[in-house]
Amino acid sequence: MERPNYLEKIKIRIQSSNKGSVFVPSDFFDIADALTVNMSLSRLSTSHLVRRVMRGVYEYPEYNDFLGEYIAPSPDKVAHALARNYGWTIVPCGDTALNLLGLSTQVPASWSYFCDGTYKKYKLAGFDIEFKHRTNRDISKTSPKTALVIHAIKALGKDHVDEKIISTLAKTLSKDEKSAMLLEAKYATAWIYEIIKEICKK
Repeated sequence: MERPNYLEKIKIRIQSSNKGSVFVPSDFFDIADALTVNMSLSRLSTSHLVRRVMRGVYEYPEYNDFLGEYIAPSPDKVAHALARNYGWTIVPCGDTALNLLGLSTQVPASWSYFCDGTYKKYKLAGFDIEFKHRTNRDISKTSPKTALVIHAIKALGKDHVDEKIISTLAKTLSKDEKSAMLLEAKYATAWIYEIIKEICKK
């Protein structure tokens, strides 16, 4: 009986993904066991198909022809890969939420997330990732987009959400996302829900 080529299967899955995608070993446990997956990722890193971001985290790097170099890994994609590895639900918070929604052009030095796991902080080349433990309804009972908007509004504060911000947020949401948000955000703080209703009217 022919032995399965696990390395080739993992390679095909990576190559079928978008450039810039970030992986952890558990993304491939349906293909092979942990030892085989780790060895395969290490070999693919040596052959430069993937780039090792940190221990147990790999990226399918994207090359920028204009700059003549590989683009740095996305901190948000790394954060979500780590969350998958731990089985956590995470929500961007503070300046991270504002940046991801286009409400701030300042790139955070530390990318922060609320999570339903334990506190952890990682220092990587060029940025930090911080997970802050939080067990609340904003994390577990809303879709990722609703939770992102809620935490961005919280980061801004009640007195700093103006018409321009409401319009900007409205443009980032599809009709379906707005419908879901009106239902999911009902249990958020009252002033936040009033702002979300204004966003969803746009």
